[in-house]
Amino acid sequence: MKLDSNITAIITGGASGLGAATARALAAQGVKIGIFDLNKEQGESIAKELGGAFAEVNVTDEAQVDAGFAHIRQALGQERILINCAGTGNAAKTASRHKETGAISHFPLEAFNLIIQINLVGTFRCIAKSAAGMMTLDPLGCGDRGAIVNTASVAGEDGQIGQASYAASKAGVIGMTLPIARDLSREGIRVNTILPGIFDTPLLAGAPENVRQALGAQVPYP
Repeated sequence: MKLDSNITAIITGGASGLGAATARALAAQGVKIGIFDLNKEQGESIAKELGGAFAEVNVTDEAQVDAGFAHIRQALGQERILINCAGTGNAAKTASRHKETGAISHFPLEAFNLIIQINLVGTFRCIAKSAAGMMTLDPLGCGDRGAIVNTASVAGEDGQIGQASYAASKAGVIGMTLPIARDLSREGIRVNTILPGIFDTPLLAGAPENVRQALGAQVPYP
């Protein structure tokens, strides 16, 4: 697929971190950029910077996702690229003992479910809706109708202490990639997933300093 002004891309979580960097990289190739994010101020700012469009979208909300796709498609045309960067995490042990009081607590199921809903279910929701839209397009000369890239994590294959919910959600993204790619291959829609390691984004910035230091220490070089 040639990246130029004839192509529209939607980036979920596109207002910061990897999503924003991806939006800027694609825009530099001439691609029209649509951004989904919860951060309206930052999302609108980046969309304006790139001459694109923004939709305030919570990927766990079916109606918001539908409205977001409709808005971007009306403004920029049907997307041929979807980049799923929307995600969250929470560093906490499954069950733990307080160092000073000895009190025992466990990770709340509600928090576990929320991470699964955002990282896994939200990713699938956007894939399914975007793929259905891509299928309405004529193939390009290369045979492509579209391309979908998901963001998992090395934690999906090698989760660390306190990452049960995050690792489970990312393992789910990894696990569904090949079946979805097979589902969509005959329609000329490619599906891939990347597994980033540790880099400085707002998601990592929200973790406790000791967690940030421990995760950073696992990177041997640089």
